[in-house]
Amino acid sequence: MPTITFQQLDGAEQRVEAPAGISLMKSAVGNDVPGILAECGGQAMCATCHVYVTDERPLAPVSDEEDEMLDCASAPRTEHSRLSCQLVVDDDMDGLTVVVAGEGS
Repeated sequence: MPTITFQQLDGAEQRVEAPAGISLMKSAVGNDVPGILAECGGQAMCATCHVYVTDERPLAPVSDEEDEMLDCASAPRTEHSRLSCQLVVDDDMDGLTVVVAGEGS
């Protein structure tokens, strides 16, 4: 099972075993990761699961809906911004670290 590290802006880290086939957001919510609010339940409609991906591994491309929501996120959008609800965990994500964007960070 892939292990994903969720890092807070203060550097605190939480490692989560994330089953393949579910979203990074669901893994975070199921493990009480602070800062992943997931208010829309994973529908790419709120941007409250915004994360910054810290490495260059290939991930699913950003959809038009995700792109639009990232423009509306409360934390600054960067080239590393993703909505964790739109990233489905697979075995290639083992060891991935994402930084929880948090609100207004």
